[in-house]
Order: sequence, then C-alpha cells, then structure tokens
Amino acid sequence: MTLRLVIFDCDGTLVDSQHSIVAAMQQAFSSFGLIAPPPHAVKRVVGLGLAEGVGRLAPELGHADVLRLAECYRNSFYEMRVGGKLHEPAFPGVMDAIDALDSAGYLLGVATGKSRRGLNAIVAELGLEGRFVTLKTADDVSAGKPAPEMCLKACDEAGVDPAQAMVIGDTTYDIDMAVSAGAAGIGVSWGYHEAHELTAAGAGAIAEHGDDLPRLIAAWSEARAAE
Repeated sequence: MTLRLVIFDCDGTLVDSQHSIVAAMQQAFSSFGLIAPPPHAVKRVVGLGLAEGVGRLAPELGHADVLRLAECYRNSFYEMRVGGKLHEPAFPGVMDAIDALDSAGYLLGVATGKSRRGLNAIVAELGLEGRFVTLKTADDVSAGKPAPEMCLKACDEAGVDPAQAMVIGDTTYDIDMAVSAGAAGIGVSWGYHEAHELTAAGAGAIAEHGDDLPRLIAAWSEARAAE
C-alpha cells in the first residue's frame, strides 16, 4: 500500500521539552512531599500516559494518590507555561521536514501523551496551525501509548488504513504503538530512548537529524510500493 499519513510524536520528537518536563515533575513530587525522581527516570517514562508514567516513578503510591500527583504535575507544567518559563523548541531540521513532507503530498498528524491544551499550545507556538489533519492526545483515548488506540484513531480521522500510516517517534512506546496498530515506524535518535531500543521494537530506520526524515520516509514508501 502507498504511504499516505505520517504521524509524529511530540515530546522528544518534534520538540525538545525534556528540561521543562523534568522540572515540572520534580516540582510536583516535592509539592506532594516525595523525593523528586532523577532526570533520567523521568525521561524514561515520557511518552506514556501521565498517570501510568507517574505510577512507574512512584510505585509505592495507590491509584488515588497517583492521580493526585499527576494533577500536581499538570498544574506545575501549566504554571510554567503561563509564567513564560517553558522552553520547548523544535529539534533541528524538524520544521523543514514537515514542510518537505507536506509539499510531497503526505497527510500529517500528531499522536502524543500530552494533554490537548499542551499540544495546542505547541502547535500555536511553532506556527503549525492547519498543518495536521489529525491531532490525538491523552485526552482523546482510553489507553495511551504503547496501546494502538491513538494511532488507530488518527488513521480513522485521516481516512487511511493503518497500513498506509507511519509513526515517527523517539521512544519504544511510539514504535510499539505503530506495530500493534499495523502501521510502520521510524525512530529518531535525539529523544528519550536509545536507537538500538527503537530498532529492537520494530523501527524500520533511525533518523539522526530532522533533515533525514523526508529521505527515509520516501525510501520506505518506494520500497513498500515496489513489493
């Protein structure tokens, strides 16, 4: 089948938000009276649904406390945003890649564990309004990554078969989601999981720079069309 839809992850793939995510999580833990997790532990759970990620960072907490801690994180992150303290720049080459893929005729989408409010803010800050035919967030699904639901809903909204879709992501959660949905996946090396982990999860290729994405996607699409 011809590739029609390219679905981007957000944190760690489109934008470099690790410092803001770590700061908000550590602040949330401290305000909850808990020892703040180290940065590397926070980065390992980026991409999961917030409650699941918080639960992995604080396995000693019951479900109700996990939800309260997750809400503390949301509040901390929102306060950073409205206070002008967030720094979420696009990774090098990513904006050019979006332009190139759009010009090549691919439909574009986003599937992220962020909230709808957070994703809308990034889309606006990067000037990407109207560039995506589907935006799927943690607010839109009952099961976040690595479950296939987010990818399947994005494909349904775009009107394409999952076999015509490709997920671009920096974590095994992104690639696992793609594989379980019947879509393809390409990993990026600049995010939160190692390239060898992404390959082991089923990524068909690894992009070392944003500029690599159009070439890798075109090569995969051509190979698939020739099958």
